[in-house]
Amino acid sequence: MKILHTADWHLGKRLDNFSRFDEQVLVMNEIIEIADKEQVDLVIIAGDLFDNFNPSVEAVELFYKTLKRLSNNGKRPVVAIAGNHDSPSLIDAPDPLARECGIILIGYPNAKISPFQLDHFSVINSEEGFIELQLSTCDFPVRILHTPYANEIRLKQYLGEQKEDALNEVLAKNWKNIADQFCDDNGVNILTAHLYMNKRGGELIEEPEGEKPIKIGNADMIFSDAIPSQIQYTALGHIHGFRNIGTEDKPVVYSSSPICYSFSEAGQTKYVSIVTLEPNKTAQFEKVELINGKPLVRKVFNNFDHAIQWLNENQDVLVELTIESETFLKADERKLLYQSHNGIIHLIPKVKNNELIEAHAKTINLDQNIQDLFTDYFKSKNGNQEPNDELKNLLKEILG
Repeated sequence: MKILHTADWHLGKRLDNFSRFDEQVLVMNEIIEIADKEQVDLVIIAGDLFDNFNPSVEAVELFYKTLKRLSNNGKRPVVAIAGNHDSPSLIDAPDPLARECGIILIGYPNAKISPFQLDHFSVINSEEGFIELQLSTCDFPVRILHTPYANEIRLKQYLGEQKEDALNEVLAKNWKNIADQFCDDNGVNILTAHLYMNKRGGELIEEPEGEKPIKIGNADMIFSDAIPSQIQYTALGHIHGFRNIGTEDKPVVYSSSPICYSFSEAGQTKYVSIVTLEPNKTAQFEKVELINGKPLVRKVFNNFDHAIQWLNENQDVLVELTIESETFLKADERKLLYQSHNGIIHLIPKVKNNELIEAHAKTINLDQNIQDLFTDYFKSKNGNQEPNDELKNLLKEILG
């Protein structure tokens, strides 16, 4: 059988004030086309379906339309779990209706899906954190251990464990109990989870810039050796770059986000994972490149005219632009830059002359309100760069 594994859609996400919705529409269509071309039997979406707990109407509409097309009108099961950006209740809410379309939505770690039957597949067995599917296209059952995101305290509460136990041990014990009970060599065995997982002894993966961090501390690190031996393929979400933190025999794969969502991802190629599985055999997987989504580029110039020329020649990118100069950028220079390109997300003036920066810092009015004072302070520390809206909103949240 073939599985398409994808994750971290973040539908509705913006890059500062720049909407990514049109790009998301294109890349959702691309994922559907790949699923159809590869004739996959099952689709797994490993969390962060939306970018926040209250997604926009257009993001929700895109989500449901994409799932319906991925399910091929109920002929192909789609299993989607909640990530740390998702509201578990929002993900769970349409589940009874979604099942009629072959879509299984799982919001909470202890979810138990009631068995049901459609023309092309059925859920033949279900326990908390586990479902078993029988597909008309396969002669064997498909077992899926599922662990949507929950924070450390909630996750232990759901699994009925004491808080003193390390989270890695809690998950390892829970997964092993399920696998020992339901996963033998007569079916395909998969784990899907939205977690920050690393390979024990390996270099720690950096969580994506701008991503809500879910690492609690070293005592709560989750390692790939917690995955039961019966599991042939683990479909993860949370890290936005494609990587296998398992082995060739037991892949543990972050499939990547479908487009670049922060400048720390600039230059990354995005993928979905196409997995070929059969009982008691090593999983085979290949990464299929996604080509939609504007490239994110970080550029540094010490010549204003060169910057203008590059901007005019590279219109179809989103750019973080740093201008190094001996003096502060003038208002008309800023205006000219923005007129040259409508995809400048961050404009960072970097003044080489430290005396100018120090002279400017001395003119700060300490009698201002806290928001204006913060802006002046930020500018004094960052070469006269204005704080972006995300920082300003964070300050308002703290003050509130």
